[in-house]
Order: sequence, then structure tokens, then C-alpha cells
Amino acid sequence: MTPEQKFSRWIKLAMIFFVTIFSYFILADSTMPLTQQAMAARSVTKVAPQLNGHITEIKVKNNQRVSKGDLLFYIDPAPYELAVEKAQLNLEQTRKSNRQLDASLAAAEAEVKASSILTEQKMRYAERVDFLNSRHQVSQQQKDDAQSAATAAQASLLAAKARLKELQVRRGELDEQNINLRVAQNQLEQQQLNLSYTRVKAEQDGIVTNLQLKAGAYAAAGKPLLALVSTELDIIADFREKSSRSATAGSRALVAFDSDPGQLYPAYIAGMDAGISAAQFDANGSLATPTKSTRWVRDAQRMRMHLTLKNNHANTLPSGARATVQLLPDNAVFALLAKAQISLLSYLHYIY
Repeated sequence: MTPEQKFSRWIKLAMIFFVTIFSYFILADSTMPLTQQAMAARSVTKVAPQLNGHITEIKVKNNQRVSKGDLLFYIDPAPYELAVEKAQLNLEQTRKSNRQLDASLAAAEAEVKASSILTEQKMRYAERVDFLNSRHQVSQQQKDDAQSAATAAQASLLAAKARLKELQVRRGELDEQNINLRVAQNQLEQQQLNLSYTRVKAEQDGIVTNLQLKAGAYAAAGKPLLALVSTELDIIADFREKSSRSATAGSRALVAFDSDPGQLYPAYIAGMDAGISAAQFDANGSLATPTKSTRWVRDAQRMRMHLTLKNNHANTLPSGARATVQLLPDNAVFALLAKAQISLLSYLHYIY
């Protein structure tokens, strides 16, 4: 075989190899899509106190696993204990004031009763004097005096009833529904709630991460002081748009992590994000910015999927661990090729 024939043969073999590889990639991309843009993710909860104060003691350490309700740190309770005591005193003062009003009410009711009796007496006397005056048995002066006394008694009765009404309004309800008592009780409960906030607790299970907090630091309400990383693992994978068109919730997949080459974890698609940030526009008053590209073939858009592992073997992985995700087709032959494909890539990632 001449050198020209050998060269021609190698060219043909290279072309066949190139066409074969190219055909395989086209077939694989459409029937058994794979992405290397994936990672393990865990939700992070920022822990912030609900009130201000100096931190007196920290009850956790860095990378410590905590459960919901576990104590994380203390805030100096002294100012809030004083506030609770003040609210308790205010409640007692309100109850005392109510008892004083009860006594005043009793006196006012007695005054109204006495004024009512006196008024009736004065009115009857005025009627008798008027009758006698009509018979010319008493003078006009006596009639006017009796009438004036009856009118004064009626006015005194009205004033006594007004004072009684005023006291009734001030006292309000006679039981625990009394408005003043309810306000004082509400203030006490609010201060007791604030006091409970000095014991900052975990709101969910998680792992304390990057703890920089020290005793003596000042805590500001609403300002995060530490982070809890969730124990629940979420695999996020960004697939090219055309590769994700046939993926549905529940579809099977395989996940390989860079730190564990050759180990394939069965998973399933939990869902797909409804959109990505590239399609999010803010109403900021600016004009549209058309997309510019000098490429003849534009970059493929990627859509984000969320996957859930079928077992917990990889739950010790930190958030951000890189991964490769392979979607499994229903065809047994293609599924076997997909498994071989992701296994090879997992070793390559480990080596590289």
C-alpha cells in the first residue's frame, strides 16, 4: 500500500469516526440529555433577633447540628425583665383603680337612690301646696318655695345620675372584659413575649455555619447574626432548553458528584422553575435593551430543574457541591448508554 493510499485510508477512518461521534452526540442530546451544570443546594435560614440587646451567652458551636426549638444564644434579659415588672405593676394599679371605681360607683348609686327619694318627696309636697293654694289656704310665696324646692331636687337627681353614668363609663365592664384591664393585660403579655425573645431559638432543623458571633456583641433587631443550613438536600440542574422539553416531574435521573467518582445516585425530577432571571423585567421606567450578539448560532438557553435523591446516602454533601445529572430514557438500551456516559464523565471530572 502506497503512502498516498495509507493517508487516504486514515482520512476516511477519521471522517467515519467524526461522523460517528457527531451522530452519537446528536442522538444523546435528544434522547438521553446530560448536564454538568448542576450542584447540591440547601436552603439557608438567616437567624435574626427580634429585639435589641447585648449577647450574654452562645449555646452552639460552628458546624453543630441543631433541631427546631434548640437554644442558639441569649440576649441580656435585664431590661426586658424590668419591662415585665413594670407591666405587672401597671396591671395591679389598673385593678386597684377599678376597685376604687367600684366603691365610687356604689356611693354614686346610693346618692342617686337618695336623690330620687328626696325628689319624689319634694314633688308630692309641691303638689299638696299647689292644691292648698288653689283653695286659698296657703300663700303664693309658700307655693313658689315648694315648687322651687321640687325643681332643685330634680336637678340634683339629674346631676347624681350624670355622675353615676360617668363612673360607669370609666369603669367599663365589671369582669375581665374591662377595657382598662384588657389593655394592661395586653401590655404585660407583650413584655413577657419580648422577654421570651431574649432566648433566640432555631426555627428549623439545620447546621450552624460560619459562626462568627461572640459573647458581648450587640444584637440589633432584624439583623442576621448566624445562618442555619438545612439538612434537606436539593439538586439543581441547568439543562439546555431543547434537552428539557420532554422532562416531566417524576422522570428518572442519575446524579454523580465530583467528590464521589463512579458512584451514581438514583434520583427523580421534583419540578422545574417557572422562569429564569433573563425573562424578568422590572418596571423601572427605562427603555428596552435589545439583545446583542455577533454569533451566527446563539448560545442555548438553560432552564433550571430540581431533583430529589431517592436515598439519603449523599445527604452529608455540603451545599454547593458540584454534580453531573443524567436524565434516563425509558428505552433500556439508551438507559444503559446513559449510565455509561455519566460514569465516564464522573471519573473525568475527578481526574481533572
